[in-house]
Amino acid sequence: MEPSAGHPRRWTILGVLVFSLLAVVLDNTILNVAMKTIADPVQGLGATQSELEWAINSYTLVFAGLLFTFGVIGDRTGRKRMLFIGMLLFGLASLASAYSQDPMQLILARAAMGIGGAAIMPATLAIISNVFPAHERGKAIGIWAGGVGLAVAVGPITGGLLIERFWWGSVFLINVPIVIVSMILIGTLVPESRDPRPSKLDPVGVVLSIIGLVAIVYGIIRGGELGTVTSPQVWAPALAGVLVLAAFVWWERRIDHPVFDVRSFSNVAFSSAIGMMGIVFFAMMGGMFFLTFYLQIVLGYSALQAGAMMIPFAAAQLIFAPLSQRINDRFGAKRSSTVAMAIIALVLASYALFDQSTPVVVIEIVFFVQGAAMANIMPPATTAIMNALPREKAGVGSAMSNTVRQVSGALGVAVLGAVLSSAYRGEIAPALAALPEGVRHAAGESITNTVAAAQGNPAILGPAFDAFLDGMHLTALASAVIALAGVFVVARWMPGKTPAVLPVEEKEPAMA
Repeated sequence: MEPSAGHPRRWTILGVLVFSLLAVVLDNTILNVAMKTIADPVQGLGATQSELEWAINSYTLVFAGLLFTFGVIGDRTGRKRMLFIGMLLFGLASLASAYSQDPMQLILARAAMGIGGAAIMPATLAIISNVFPAHERGKAIGIWAGGVGLAVAVGPITGGLLIERFWWGSVFLINVPIVIVSMILIGTLVPESRDPRPSKLDPVGVVLSIIGLVAIVYGIIRGGELGTVTSPQVWAPALAGVLVLAAFVWWERRIDHPVFDVRSFSNVAFSSAIGMMGIVFFAMMGGMFFLTFYLQIVLGYSALQAGAMMIPFAAAQLIFAPLSQRINDRFGAKRSSTVAMAIIALVLASYALFDQSTPVVVIEIVFFVQGAAMANIMPPATTAIMNALPREKAGVGSAMSNTVRQVSGALGVAVLGAVLSSAYRGEIAPALAALPEGVRHAAGESITNTVAAAQGNPAILGPAFDAFLDGMHLTALASAVIALAGVFVVARWMPGKTPAVLPVEEKEPAMA
């Protein structure tokens, strides 16, 4: 195959790759809708808020920790083979998640799904780079990203339909037929490829990064459970995680084949774009976590209705994302990103005004505005990351940004979930005094447990809704402050308009 021509079936192959990613992306948005049901002690597993957070974070942390390593293994052993193995593991782990008997089994099964996802994601992008010539690669990756956006939009609705008609495990079981079809298409249509000059593995770096991230998030979650940061159960693992990550940075600076090239952060344009992306996903994932409970418990919407409420958010991204690059080219990354980040901060602050009487149309408008703002964040950030790195490091830049998004989302759920849980526990405690001592502690862990224990008692439900809303308002204001910090980062360091690079200066990378 001539590098300038590309693979003759490249557009069909792209369709297969987009379909293969459907299960991975769909699963994460479906899980948000299913959390209330999984937390229910009768219809679900009776998961606590911290267990729900770990059901999300176990996947995300494993995915982020293994992303680079599996990318390197795929380059060495074959990207098609890695994609096929990743899909198989993801399907088996989805089956295990669907039939989990307790929260711990679900957390472990979700971690196994993260291993499969980490094998799938870099393989799809590497195959796209291999089968498409340079002049078509940007369009192909744009279609790939559009497919991801479509899955984000379809996820909540699919989850709502499944939850209303079947049991909670159906949100994971839906992945199995997608995986089977994908494996058949991958086996028959996708060509094998390898990097002719593969880099070495860095197992020490992988282990250090996973241990450090898990320890920090575990400490944050324990802080939310205990309602304090002074307990050794909170600060000891968090401090240990910080020290391990410091050792990770030291190690990565010493070796010549780092799994995460920390030297790239010395480039101000790169680090500011990465920082902006991390802040956005930190606030968004944490916000989506408390919005699920707000919509389904406080406002009383069903899982399907709550999923439908997210359509404006996804629709805005589908509408404005194709236009964002044009806006970025006209006004520059600094100006367009600063305005978008400021809008996101205002949207997050507006959540502090939501209560039991907030009109649906107001909520939908806020969701739409947030989606439009986020659609104008990702393209400038991605452009800045790619422009800040040599062209031969484009894959590394993509992997770094993906890892930062995943880790930031996990930390967002952990940190903002801890703030919400701590505030809720402190305020709901007096209203639970009338409950038997044996159920009082469990009832105060989350609003889901309180509603289950209250059994329709308005003397408990009223204070529970008030306590949750107060905690949600505090969490929303905290996320808005973090977004404001992002505004400063973007306005100070994000590059503005940059001169275009002439196409004749580009060189086609070597392909197997």
